[in-house]
Amino acid sequence: HGAMASCGGRARCLLLLSSWLHSAGSLRVPAVSAVPRVQHRAGAPRCSDPVTSPFEASASNGGETLTGPLPLTAENVDAVLDEMRPYLMADGGNVAVAEIDGGVVRLELQGACGSCASSAMTMKMGLERGLREKIPEIIAVEQVAPDGPQLTEDGIEGVLEEIRPFLKMAGGDVELVELIETGVAPSCTLRISGSGSTINSVRAEIAQRLKRNFPSLANVMWDAEGP
Repeated sequence: HGAMASCGGRARCLLLLSSWLHSAGSLRVPAVSAVPRVQHRAGAPRCSDPVTSPFEASASNGGETLTGPLPLTAENVDAVLDEMRPYLMADGGNVAVAEIDGGVVRLELQGACGSCASSAMTMKMGLERGLREKIPEIIAVEQVAPDGPQLTEDGIEGVLEEIRPFLKMAGGDVELVELIETGVAPSCTLRISGSGSTINSVRAEIAQRLKRNFPSLANVMWDAEGP
């Protein structure tokens, strides 16, 4: 039941972000001189007061939303994110601006948003789309990792090495097929060999262990050739 509730929360968050993207408004942000590279990792993100319902947040500002196109500045990125934050916060999450480097905006999902399995979808379909619609100068929006080790093939292999002895006792093995460590949703593809309930049940443990070790890893996928 807990997993079902969690999935429902993620779906609700994405639906709320989608409804925000389809809303129209007239509030404009004054242009500010562009900043080529800005870092915002000193502390908690600048955001509006927590709200229990995104609809209350919408009512409090009279239903007005920012109207693009806006210049790419730190202030405007935060202003657009402020419109979306209540939708994330209603589901126990938040977002912080980590860095603006040229036309690339790097964000850190926090709280429930950073740890849930739908974080990549929230970033891609919600935040990235919303930012690029209002600020066309943005070339890409990337998700940055919370504090933790760098995602590398050697790091993945190190975690798999801890699991292989158990798998081999059950007549199986696991190997890294592909690692995509950059972009909005870093992912790895694994291939597991062997058969039986033990081999199948260990998949979830492998995925959880990898994500605990590498917070930036959004997805663990399984090669179709596996059992």
